[in-house]
Amino acid sequence: MTQPILAGKVALVTGAAKRIGRSVALRLAAEGADVVVNYRNSKAEADEVVSQIAATGRHALAVQADVGKKPDVLKLLAAVEREFGRLDILVNNAGMFFSAKFEDLTEGQWDKILDTNLKSQMLCAQAFAPMLRRSGEGRIINFASLGGLLAWPAYVHYCVSKAGVIMLTRCLARALAPEITVNAVAPGTISFPGDAPEIAEDFIRRAPLHRTGGPGDIDDAVMFLATSPFITGQVIVVDGGRTLT
Repeated sequence: MTQPILAGKVALVTGAAKRIGRSVALRLAAEGADVVVNYRNSKAEADEVVSQIAATGRHALAVQADVGKKPDVLKLLAAVEREFGRLDILVNNAGMFFSAKFEDLTEGQWDKILDTNLKSQMLCAQAFAPMLRRSGEGRIINFASLGGLLAWPAYVHYCVSKAGVIMLTRCLARALAPEITVNAVAPGTISFPGDAPEIAEDFIRRAPLHRTGGPGDIDDAVMFLATSPFITGQVIVVDGGRTLT
């Protein structure tokens, strides 16, 4: 019987209790990895993800941490070291998205979204780099967004945070080479069961493929980067061609 492609690997997915993070965590486990499920507030959902992974025969651990805060990241690091003693794949997925008119954008809103979307990725990469180096095949996969490539005036704070993720990815690809590859995924609109259809109408109209993506489309991109030894510093845009229009 063929061994799963990620057998023997340990992956950490931040913000893994819901939506894309949850889907990525489950896919990595299905491909053979043991998974650390990070969450900030959604304990019940994180525990459910752990249970689903355990049912497949893989080992999973839920760890509460606000990854935008260094003490919490160090707590997360200690938990991974204690439970697994290694890390091979870091998926920086934790993020936040909300609109704010620029003239009314507060300093608190700016700091909150920059901390969650950008600072968290820097802190996690910095903390886990030594462990990823020990792996010999370390992978960091950051989550960017179309907002890092397109200018959305109602989301200035969000767009700046995700543009920062793209440059962070490129800088870390050089700083952490050759032992660790660093890449990013920039999703377009990804639909989940129960999402209001009107939210996606503008995206569907503009995207050449005239549909939204599904979580599997993002999982495929993450898996590609998790298993690619000769790709680093790149951003894979998974958007049905939306950035072409």
